Amino acid sequence: MSATTSTPLPVTHHRTTQVGGLEIFYREAGPADAPVVVLLHGYPSSSHMYRHLIPALADRYHVIAPDLPGFGLSAMPAREAFTYSFASYAEIIDALLEQLGARRYALYVMDYGAPTGFRLALRHPERVTALITQNGNAYEEGLQAFWDPIKALWADNSRERRDAVRPFMTLEGTRSQYVDGVKDVSRLDPAAWLHDQLFLDRPGSIEIQLDLIYDYRNNVALYPKFQEFFRTYQPPTLIAWGANDNIFPAEGAKAFLRDLPNAELHLLDTGHFALEDKADEIVPLMRDFLARHLPA
Repeated sequence: MSATTSTPLPVTHHRTTQVGGLEIFYREAGPADAPVVVLLHGYPSSSHMYRHLIPALADRYHVIAPDLPGFGLSAMPAREAFTYSFASYAEIIDALLEQLGARRYALYVMDYGAPTGFRLALRHPERVTALITQNGNAYEEGLQAFWDPIKALWADNSRERRDAVRPFMTLEGTRSQYVDGVKDVSRLDPAAWLHDQLFLDRPGSIEIQLDLIYDYRNNVALYPKFQEFFRTYQPPTLIAWGANDNIFPAEGAKAFLRDLPNAELHLLDTGHFALEDKADEIVPLMRDFLARHLPA
């Protein structure tokens, strides 16, 4: 019997570092000298959502996936001690990447990761080697009926308006983000939304999340600048989008093509957390895209 050799699975390291006086947790894998791919998570998840994607890329790329403050295993300072905003998030991630020596990087953005990553791009357009957006919005077309109670909150940050959004943060609301629009829910790991809810249920977390939802209006105000970045710099862009997402519907994905006519658009038959049940489609798309635009 002849021995066979197999390619070892890349090791993912789980690290914590100090950034701006906060403990920031991040997952890291892949060769230190390889092109960098930064994975920015969405609400209400963390870098945990990339637990399968990281080893699928780390044979060729240096992958960095941080938890934003208030999410996952990063610090969750009191609202009085830290301004929970997307501007703060961009500043923290920028400082983390500087600390890690990542001066050029491709960005994979999803949900909250999109305005965080696009703010990074405005700060350092020359550092962005490529974009992959998976239900990461930057266009008004992507804000439809789901956003009506949130837009009401933007207009009036009152207790009544905040209370109207609270059901979204229950276990039922979190689970719905994963299962809505998914044809075969047996492909979903229920531990994913239970993991997210564990952190949402921490004392003080819901008010922090409401602050972020209110701050999201400032991302919408920046949409024209994000779009100007796309038009001016034309970064290679892959759009892998859950077409059945009712949070950021497919119209938001198609809108990118106005400013990025060479972007590669793939509408997948799934919902918001497309990576959870469509990794078998997204990973090959990513590896092909990155191999063409970010040679290892």
